[in-house]
Amino acid sequence: MYIDINTNFKTIEGFLLEIGFLNNQEEILAIEKPGEGNMNVVLRIKTNERSFILKQSRPFVQKYQDIPAPENRIDVEYQFYKAIENSAITSHVPKILAYDAKNYVLILEDLGNCHDMSSIYKTRTIDNLTITTLVTIISNIHKSSVATNYPENKELRALNHQHVFVLPFVSDNGFSLDTIQNGLQTLSQSYKNDTALKKQITLVGERYLSEGTVLLHGDYYPGSWMTLKDDFYVIDPEFSFKGFPEFDLGVMAAHIFMATNNKLMISKIKKEYQLALDERLFLQITGIEIMRRLIGLAQLPLERTLNEKQEMLKIAKSLIMD
Repeated sequence: MYIDINTNFKTIEGFLLEIGFLNNQEEILAIEKPGEGNMNVVLRIKTNERSFILKQSRPFVQKYQDIPAPENRIDVEYQFYKAIENSAITSHVPKILAYDAKNYVLILEDLGNCHDMSSIYKTRTIDNLTITTLVTIISNIHKSSVATNYPENKELRALNHQHVFVLPFVSDNGFSLDTIQNGLQTLSQSYKNDTALKKQITLVGERYLSEGTVLLHGDYYPGSWMTLKDDFYVIDPEFSFKGFPEFDLGVMAAHIFMATNNKLMISKIKKEYQLALDERLFLQITGIEIMRRLIGLAQLPLERTLNEKQEMLKIAKSLIMD
């Protein structure tokens, strides 16, 4: 069954009783959205005894329902949390409370009144301790032992591959960037028509689709980083797979750079990382993520002038090519 914010309380209670999650005397008092979920339905459910988070995947992207997506992606999220259950970052992820594979439902600990870190795009700042903590978390994820049968997540990776490595660099992809910012479409054309640049991006994209050995979060950016006072949490690992660590770290570096417009942050993140790293691959991923977020379909709440974006794109190209 499908559940959303409009589903009758009694219907949800019946479902949760059926899967053995609710106690007999437990009643739902309130249902709310803890935030704007992109991929899945995400609900905070409050009962007379507790509060918890219910996530359910659908055969499409929840925010953009015309985009198909594999419905079993919730299983990848479940497997990710299981893989790091007894690791050094247990305190930085929500605990699994229940999982119903049949209905694509994952029930997680409610972390409370957390906020994601998308605010750094507006404040344009992030402190050194936060960077160190986030790099330590991703380092420990990458150190985690992972089963040989860990989900390959090929369907979701193929979808992500299109939005990271392909569609942003198609000259006529049906999405006018001028609807985002006047003049951005024209600015993007020199990059979309750069054959040498696109060749490098294609090669890195092929690497992304290949199999690796390191457990990745798969979407390590401010929307997946949650804060509550001095605590940091990482959520939404449905893009997880076994790949190369430079992907997670490069995505992180790209977003910190775009938020702060400080290129030194890239080298700081690389220096803080605790495992061996292919520096060229790390920089290429950083550049590709910057570029695809500026001239691709997956736009950020990034209020920058056209000149600022032009300078960022130049830096991104140099990271990919040099």
